[in-house]
Amino acid sequence: MNTPIVWTIAGADSSGCSGIAADLKTFQRFNVHGCAVVTAVTAQHFHELSHIDYLTPLTIQEQIHILQKEASPKAIKIGMLGSFDLSSFLENYKNPVILDPLLQASSGKPLFASDETSHINNLRKLFPFIYLLTPNIPEAQALTNHAITSYQDIEIAAKKLINLGVKNVLIKGGHWDSAFSQDYWTNGREHCWFANPRDTKDVRGTGCTLSSAITALLAQDHDLLEAITLAKTYVNQAIRESTKPWLHHTHAALQQKDLPYAALKPFSIEPFVCKDCGPTPLGLYPIVPDSEWLARLLPLGITTIQLRIKNKDLMFIEKEIQKSITLANQYHARLFINDYWELAIRHKAYGVHLGQEDLTTASISAIQHAGLRLGISTHNYYELARAHAVRPSYIAFGAIFATQTKILATAPQGIEKLAQWQKMLNYPVVAIGGINQENIAEVLKTHVKSIALISAITAAADPIAMTTRLLDKYFDAHQLENI
Repeated sequence: MNTPIVWTIAGADSSGCSGIAADLKTFQRFNVHGCAVVTAVTAQHFHELSHIDYLTPLTIQEQIHILQKEASPKAIKIGMLGSFDLSSFLENYKNPVILDPLLQASSGKPLFASDETSHINNLRKLFPFIYLLTPNIPEAQALTNHAITSYQDIEIAAKKLINLGVKNVLIKGGHWDSAFSQDYWTNGREHCWFANPRDTKDVRGTGCTLSSAITALLAQDHDLLEAITLAKTYVNQAIRESTKPWLHHTHAALQQKDLPYAALKPFSIEPFVCKDCGPTPLGLYPIVPDSEWLARLLPLGITTIQLRIKNKDLMFIEKEIQKSITLANQYHARLFINDYWELAIRHKAYGVHLGQEDLTTASISAIQHAGLRLGISTHNYYELARAHAVRPSYIAFGAIFATQTKILATAPQGIEKLAQWQKMLNYPVVAIGGINQENIAEVLKTHVKSIALISAITAAADPIAMTTRLLDKYFDAHQLENI
């Protein structure tokens, strides 16, 4: 596969902490080829900026012109512009443009050649061409002329920026004095808060790195919200591992401790942790449509099972849940009820399984306080961050392979990505989607401890024999792993 080309249009930082230096380091980390259009050369060290030499418009135009010939970008990150007007170039550019609207250096020195009002007006001219704007709180205040003293003010400022023409806004909350560093994203219709416990280290280049990481990920065809999630995870890790005033740009695997919480509201405390499923892995995990299936499968040694009933009336569903709970208790099995969390609480089920759409409607606190275990379906890193915000008992990840069970909004995730999640997460990972007796051995090689199955069992010619074979394959693989 061809390596995507991305551009950074920004200033050169002699200390190597920010600007083009940070952008190119980040591009390399995310496996894209970075080209640089230099707008200014700065003389600075880690805590002081002493001089800025703004390049002439002709010099900047020639850099753009020559790169266009053989290095057309799949995405562009814009940082320090000085007073250069990019609007005539951007109006003919159709791929994503990410603008980090720099107004001043960490030392407080302005990062523009003209007065602030003229500079802000020049930035606003670019807004109709901007896919994502990434201001910090002081920059958002200046760009909107709206004072920000609360989380509600951040939301209001973001809406004002959308109304000025940008397609998406991510207001960075690093300047906010709270226990959490929280960024707010919106496109004017949807929104999300991304939160992490605040790291108080004084490091430079975080904003440049975040916007350039998002740029690189968009160039690799990631969805924007997944790109934001991955970029924030990377920056959080780089801050945490830094021992100097600059970020630690690592090629190490991402870790759960750096993953943001993603939710519709800002955070004030750490999320409540759901009850775990105990030391025994969930194992082979059939998903079945009625209690009769529990009666058939539990005697075979199945220890975890999910009741997922679709398109039935509520009275029938409640009776099936009651029957299934009785059977699960009889066989000491862990029964998860799909969707119907209120009935699961009422009848004291072992746990509940929810999809992403249920996270906005279900009472997660009621499920947690009732002591039920909670599993959440995820299909990408953004959905993982949403699940992480409710600290579930397990994460279901898929679809690993193509499946006939449901129409997928995303492509199959594959074995490699499953292995990444299994390594990254402290949550138990349940692999799901298109897994059957032909490919289960490949899935088990990732060391995942739980595999959910639907049609491989319920559509089998002999479900009992098939379940027995799948159990044998599962236990054989884990016996080999423990040798």
